[in-house]
Amino acid sequence: MNLTTKILLPLIWLLCAIPAGLVQAQQAGQTKDNPSYAALADLLENEQSREKLINELRTMADETATQAETVAEEASAASSSSRELAQTTRAIAEGIGEQFTALAEVVNGLVDGQVASDEQFSLAGLMEATLNLSLVIVATLLVFMLMRRLIGPLLYARLDNWALHGAGNTPVIRRVICVALAAAVDVVIVGLAYVGGNLVATFLVGESGEQTTQASLFLNAFMVIELLKAGLRMLFSRRYDGLRLLPINASEAAYWNRHMALLIGLLGYGVMVAEPLISIHISAALSQGINTLLMLAAFMYAAIIILKNRRRLAGIIRTKAEQSPMATSKISLHLLARTWHVLALGYFAVVLVLVLLSPANALPFVLFATLKTLGIIVVGLLLSTLLGQTIGRRIQLSPELRRKMPLLEARLNSYVPNALRFLRFLVLAAVILLSFNAWHVLDLATWYASEAGGVLMGRIIAVAIVLAVAAAIWVTCASLIEHKLNPETGTGIPSARTQTLLSLFRSALAVLLVTMTVMIALAELGINIGPLIAGAGVLGLAIGFGAQKLVQDVITGIFIQIENAMNTGDVVTLGGITGTAEKLSIRSVGIRDLNGTYHIIPFSSVDTVSNYMRDFAYHVGEYRVSYRENIDDAIAHLQNAFEELAADEAQKPYVLEALEVAGVVALADSSVNIRVRIKTVPGMQWAVGRAYNRLVKMHFEQAGIEIPYPQSTVHFEGSRQGVAPALKLEQAGERYSG
Repeated sequence: MNLTTKILLPLIWLLCAIPAGLVQAQQAGQTKDNPSYAALADLLENEQSREKLINELRTMADETATQAETVAEEASAASSSSRELAQTTRAIAEGIGEQFTALAEVVNGLVDGQVASDEQFSLAGLMEATLNLSLVIVATLLVFMLMRRLIGPLLYARLDNWALHGAGNTPVIRRVICVALAAAVDVVIVGLAYVGGNLVATFLVGESGEQTTQASLFLNAFMVIELLKAGLRMLFSRRYDGLRLLPINASEAAYWNRHMALLIGLLGYGVMVAEPLISIHISAALSQGINTLLMLAAFMYAAIIILKNRRRLAGIIRTKAEQSPMATSKISLHLLARTWHVLALGYFAVVLVLVLLSPANALPFVLFATLKTLGIIVVGLLLSTLLGQTIGRRIQLSPELRRKMPLLEARLNSYVPNALRFLRFLVLAAVILLSFNAWHVLDLATWYASEAGGVLMGRIIAVAIVLAVAAAIWVTCASLIEHKLNPETGTGIPSARTQTLLSLFRSALAVLLVTMTVMIALAELGINIGPLIAGAGVLGLAIGFGAQKLVQDVITGIFIQIENAMNTGDVVTLGGITGTAEKLSIRSVGIRDLNGTYHIIPFSSVDTVSNYMRDFAYHVGEYRVSYRENIDDAIAHLQNAFEELAADEAQKPYVLEALEVAGVVALADSSVNIRVRIKTVPGMQWAVGRAYNRLVKMHFEQAGIEIPYPQSTVHFEGSRQGVAPALKLEQAGERYSG
């Protein structure tokens, strides 16, 4: 047995399931040197075990082949991009080289009097075609220029004036309307010039009633190029500031309009007129070479213009970024200022590559993709500008509505701009995605038609609706609560309990609305909120056990509100602190004491609520008179002071009943104490008491009734004859005697 057999046979045995016979053979005491060989022999003798071994080996072979194919595919995918790039570069280089070679051959043939084409070159025919085409060109351009000269001062100037200084509508909407009307006039002028050129080509050039090929080529090219220039004037109008969509000055617009119009005319007339005519009258190879030269020249011209204005245009964009009030616009414009030249060069490079690879199919694709992109960007800019003007404009409600709901205007001016900023961000995202779709980088229609795209868009729309409904509910409910709390509307000044309950309801509504909105939004996004609710329940239970004090605060606060123990504005005593309840929550109360100190007292520490503002109150006063005064006279003067108090217009509304005299309540050391009580409106007992004390003092003084103060009698010990020694007083180092 060779070495390979000795290695493979034990491995095969290890990969297979060990049969029961092998275990029995090992237990029977087979030798320790070759147990695997005996087991393998038993395995092969058994038909079922042998079949199982064969299946295992085939499975292993299939898996090995699959793994090898996977590795090969990964390696092929890793190098496919580099190969495609190399092949594309080589194809472009070879195509350019072949076209220049063919162009050189055609030029040599023309010099030698031979043309590499199926038809013989005719100089006379070329001159006649050139003359006829020149007549059509002159007639078409003459009609076009005359129409623009006549209509421009009459119509364009009026549209420009209305766009800049007109009344009504938002400025951006007014500008869009005027630009659209001017563009429509441009289209009409181009159409009239096209019709005039067709008439000249049909009846004045060549045979009457027929139109030559070269005339048709020029007229079609004229129509396409002038329509493109009309669209270009919508962005870069040179003479009329009100008919320019882009926010740039006239000199800047004239600069870019001139260069871009020159580029459009060069490519348009070169590709749509010169190339076909050269192909028809001279050589197809020459026309292809001319096409390549035109594309290279256009690319070089565009690259020079872009690099020449790189820093200047970047500075203008940065200035616009600093003037933008939104952070998103600032970031986007700063990024555009740094990369605009890269994007522009990349665009022209892509166009050049596409045209060189596929001249017949690339030009229509590039043209329509460019027009779509420009249209998307312009519409996005207009929407963004409109939203920006709306954001910057403050919402103003009518005086009546502002009187009823004074906080509604501030609330709307806080919420609406944020919503409009979000819409502006959506506009930016839509512009980017639609631009990618125009260049077939993305296929939004296919993605939206797919199950994943439809589900995602549906969820996004559902979440947006949920957020909008939640915001509308909050604004409506908060405005209604505000309306109820406003003393100028409804039934007048609401009660303290109504104010407290409505304030608590507003806070509870905010928490509930936020919680429900988040839960519904997560559910619409496809997130299972069941575990979240269960987890929140478990977490709440854990917090309840760990924060029993907080739970006690909440429960006590609920019962205090149910029992109407206090309301906002009540004067109360809680936890040894007396003051005005300024703020009540479900957990604590804020009290401002007489010194202005603000105390927050949790309800769990409240054992007793002493409210001085329920139903009615009393001013209780004890007034002292001397022992030598007549008590009945003193009580009579107390009654007179009360009658004067009750007659006072300032205090009369707060006194509810007649004076209640309790009588003499104490015979003190130096006075007789008389107690009286005045029933007042709750909360006014202190003011009424101060006014009554003033009147009592005045009446006692007029009647000569003494209000005593503590007095002491001092006796000096003397002799039996009654002679007392002199009293010596010493103060600040001086001695007095008497």
